[in-house]
Amino acid sequence: MRINDPARRIQDAAEALAPGLSAIRRDIHAHPELAFEEVRTAGIVARELARLGIPHRTGVGRTGVLGMIEGGRPGPTLAIRADMDALPIHEETGLSFASTVDGKMHACGHDIHTVTLLGVAEVLRDLAPMLAGRVALVFQPAEETLQGAAAMIADGAAEGFDMALGFHNHPDMPVGETGFARGACLAASDRFDLVVRGKSGHAAHPESAVDPIVAAAHFVAQAQTVVSREVDPLKPAVVTIGMFTGGATYNIIPERVQLKGTVRTLDPGTRDVAEGAIRRLVGGLELGFRVEGALDYRRMVPPLVNDDGVLERVVAAVSAQFGRAPSEGVASMGSEDFAEFAALAPAMQLRIGSGTPGRADKLHNAGYQPDEGCIPVGVQALSRAALELLA
Repeated sequence: MRINDPARRIQDAAEALAPGLSAIRRDIHAHPELAFEEVRTAGIVARELARLGIPHRTGVGRTGVLGMIEGGRPGPTLAIRADMDALPIHEETGLSFASTVDGKMHACGHDIHTVTLLGVAEVLRDLAPMLAGRVALVFQPAEETLQGAAAMIADGAAEGFDMALGFHNHPDMPVGETGFARGACLAASDRFDLVVRGKSGHAAHPESAVDPIVAAAHFVAQAQTVVSREVDPLKPAVVTIGMFTGGATYNIIPERVQLKGTVRTLDPGTRDVAEGAIRRLVGGLELGFRVEGALDYRRMVPPLVNDDGVLERVVAAVSAQFGRAPSEGVASMGSEDFAEFAALAPAMQLRIGSGTPGRADKLHNAGYQPDEGCIPVGVQALSRAALELLA
């Protein structure tokens, strides 16, 4: 490898590591673990870091792993984060390395993320003398429940971070492409549980009952007006009711109905407006329908905001590595708890194309099949970004 040519050196290293990383990825894929269950996956990560001679801690944020690479000169600390958890989905890919655990699957590519960061760890270990500062390798649990980042931070994982770099595979982009969005690139995600309690009775005598189903159905319809009539139309928001349960048979008005929903926003002010409106609508149900409404509204993660300074340097680094610039895209209303790290230090989330030719895969799908060619691409992009950020 040519020492004075970082692009070639990083490319050669990533390509040499690719087969081994793919093998580890397939092992992890076949043994998926849900949020805070990632004991086996964390064990693989710890084993690989130990093999590389990289100091690390396990059990951070319950099942997270935190490794540290010291550079050759003093400087800031850059955190690079990968998530490790799977989803409660039954896999239907038919792959030879498909999930061996019923009802659990890596349908979001976190197995890809885990081994990509392992590859970055090996490349940066060898490039450490060129780094001014140090690299924190953050292998995080429980992203899908939006709890893992907070758990690691509560365990001290983010102490001393000066910058943070996240990444996610994107099946809507072909392998070999990278991308980004400026500013708020992913939405804040809030959740609410609502119990609407009425008075049960016979369907033939509704006047003797208080019907929570009618009240709850009215709430579902009204909740959509939060976006259409209360939020600035130039500031995106999404209100979704994901669960509505109540009643057991044809001719009984039930005692209560349960709803679960999410609110997603990119702007902090819009977030406040939406929460206030939901709370007000529940109060209106109580007055207008004679029901009782018990609302549990929880703010989960803030918007993920890309820092302009970090973004520009990462874009320049990735452009230099591949000879072409990452594509600039638009924000998504999806959410990501890497936002918790980004709220503490200037950060940037990089998009890495994982689309398999001839397929139109979607994340969180039982048939999801990312192209493993995205692994060495991610290793190159993130390693070169770290080299630039710690120059």
